[in-house]
Amino acid sequence: MMNLQKLSLLLLTITVLSCSKSKNPSPEPEVVNPKPEVKEAVYDETGCLYTSYTNLVMAGYQGWFAAEGDDSGRGWYHYRNDCGFQPGCAAVDFWPDMAEYTKKYPSPFNFANGDQAYLYSPYDEESVDLHFKWMKDYGLDGVFMQRFVVEIKNSNPQGKRHFNKVLANALKAAKKYSRAIGVMYDLSGCTSADMAALESDWAEIQAQFKLFDNVENPTYIRHNKKPLLTIWGVGFNDNRKYTIADVQQVLNRVKGPEKKVSVMLGVPYFWRTLNNDTENSQLLHDVIKQSDIIMPWAVGRYGSDNYAQVAGTVLAGDVQWAKNNKIDYVPLVFPGFTWGNLRKDPSLYNSIPRDQGNFLWKQVAGAKVSGAKSLYVAMFDEIDEGTAIFKSLRENEVPLNGAGKFTGIENNLQSDYYLWLTGQATNWFHGQGSYSAVKPVR
Repeated sequence: MMNLQKLSLLLLTITVLSCSKSKNPSPEPEVVNPKPEVKEAVYDETGCLYTSYTNLVMAGYQGWFAAEGDDSGRGWYHYRNDCGFQPGCAAVDFWPDMAEYTKKYPSPFNFANGDQAYLYSPYDEESVDLHFKWMKDYGLDGVFMQRFVVEIKNSNPQGKRHFNKVLANALKAAKKYSRAIGVMYDLSGCTSADMAALESDWAEIQAQFKLFDNVENPTYIRHNKKPLLTIWGVGFNDNRKYTIADVQQVLNRVKGPEKKVSVMLGVPYFWRTLNNDTENSQLLHDVIKQSDIIMPWAVGRYGSDNYAQVAGTVLAGDVQWAKNNKIDYVPLVFPGFTWGNLRKDPSLYNSIPRDQGNFLWKQVAGAKVSGAKSLYVAMFDEIDEGTAIFKSLRENEVPLNGAGKFTGIENNLQSDYYLWLTGQATNWFHGQGSYSAVKPVR
């Protein structure tokens, strides 16, 4: 009887529990599909000659000139000013030494003896080949090819054609002479909408030129085990029509979750303290921390007379900040500055004198003593603003320029002096030779 009662009670309990569960069912567990893991891009660097910017000395290469009669169809592009290209009107202060060029174009200028002055075009393969030969001859590691975003947009087919041809010339010469080469986008003149053009062009040239192919381009520069892309012009406070946030979005996309490339950012000189030439925004530091290398723009920020005062308060702190944030730091050095013709203002001729190379060496030594491991030299071929290190005529050799003038390098120096001196800086950063703050004697 008792067993029967227990059995009845058990059945009743099971029934009640069963009904209770059916009336208040427990929610089904949510099925979460885990996001697929994004694998970081891995590159085989077999055969690559430059797997790091560390210990290298590289220059910027404008490549923006064109000559009347070359195949670019751009006339005297970048040689001319808005008033044209004739005596009394030009955009350049320096005149290249044309002795070794095999292809040259007669200009509207003459020397004092009446001989016609000639110029080159980087649209010509042989002219770019000569430049890279000089890099090898004097020991410069290589160059970053400038690509001005406003010039390579689809709305500017002539500009895009020009810079693609110059890049093709340079990649071929870099391989021939085993010189490092990289791509640098310059954002000058851009708007926020132009950021898409940078991304599009970057994808195009990777495919068109096989940039990351170890056989096709064994000297394309790598850093942190990735191909290196440089974006110049983030954080300046000169009323640009794009923002730091725009650049950050570009950075996010070109690197991507796969970390497809390493990035060097060209920033203002006072980026760390966010004053003077720099936008006062903490976002700049955030963007810098997303990059691999930082390269501050020093041109025009000091001269030989105040270099110690300006750089002395900046360099060591910059290097330490970058080290603390695990970012590599590449200081910029330049030989001098002049843009009297470009600005049509005679007071701006030799506004930052070269001082027989002492100014350039002072910066090289300052960077080295401050702990820098690499250098960026502005510029290889910039004769508009007179920062060129390539072979240029001396002051007493330049053509006549009407009421104006061309400046030239110092009369007691050879036309290749600044190439030679840059080569000495390269030796120092390679750990070769015995160098100090005293400029080497040739």
